[in-house]
Amino acid sequence: MTDNLSTVPQTMRAQVLLREHEVEIQQRPVPVPDPDQVLVKIESVGVCGSDVHYYQHGRIGDFIVKEPMILGHEASGTIVAVGEQVDPGRIGQRVSIEPQRSCRVCEYCKRGEYNLCPHIEFYATPPIDGCFSEYALIQDDFAYEIPESVSWDAGALLEPLSVGIAAARKAHLSLGDTVLVAGAGPIGAIVAQVAKAYGAREVVVTDMVAGRRETVLELGATEAYEPGAPELEGRSFDAFFDATGVTAAVVDGIKHVKAGGSAIIIGMGDDDMLLPVSYITSHEVNVTGIFRYNNTWTTAIELVASGKVNLDRLATDHYGLDEAETPLKVKPAPTTLKSMVHPGR
Repeated sequence: MTDNLSTVPQTMRAQVLLREHEVEIQQRPVPVPDPDQVLVKIESVGVCGSDVHYYQHGRIGDFIVKEPMILGHEASGTIVAVGEQVDPGRIGQRVSIEPQRSCRVCEYCKRGEYNLCPHIEFYATPPIDGCFSEYALIQDDFAYEIPESVSWDAGALLEPLSVGIAAARKAHLSLGDTVLVAGAGPIGAIVAQVAKAYGAREVVVTDMVAGRRETVLELGATEAYEPGAPELEGRSFDAFFDATGVTAAVVDGIKHVKAGGSAIIIGMGDDDMLLPVSYITSHEVNVTGIFRYNNTWTTAIELVASGKVNLDRLATDHYGLDEAETPLKVKPAPTTLKSMVHPGR
């Protein structure tokens, strides 16, 4: 055990997923940093749709929960101990966690696309533990210092913001572009803000829920409508982002993309979809998906610190660790955007 762990408790509380629809609070040993890791006292964790899916179904595609696992991968906190290769001056820093560990030597890592690393270890993806716990480990260079102006909740939500940044990069957004976003949940609201920050002149969002449409307008979207609204008839956009996973929304959105434009599928829906191939080919629409992110955190911090993206507005519901099962099993209210868990409460 490294010397700087002497003031850290030996055990911690963690919410552990045992099997579908069953979690329990356990006492677990506080993990000890490897030489290149830091130990973070977790302050805030966002509840992601993947956490809900693992709780309700025990799997996402080929990722199957076969043994007890701690959920949660959107996290911020304070560094309280470091491995022997890490500068001890980092202790006390407020950080946001990029919750993945790549091999750093495969072809994908070598070209900077470490999110595609076949050996990636990602928080709260079987069998890797997440951070619905009082403490968690991460490699030193994936713990990003955040300024005091960035709240704990915003620090945690830099993770989904990174998804939005990765999506914007895939679409090659630039000044003056026009953008259509399907879905005004957390990811849709983030993508709309990122698009605006990247210089889009029109950011149009569709969602069934009136309250969410109002929220994205507050956050900078230029227009917001119900899906299929007549105001969208005949319009086309440089880029379309799906944040719903609904096949009908994906198909409709692709048909609103200009020739040579991009359709970015972010939402997780059916494993297989029937897409309008004739439209895609005749208009040379670039259709692609997003698998997490890479090299996004410094951009995310700057977007929040500069006020160009508001993440605190998305943190609508708050829970202590003992209550953290609630957002996993209860259908969120229409006013809920992001549920946050605070392990220290």
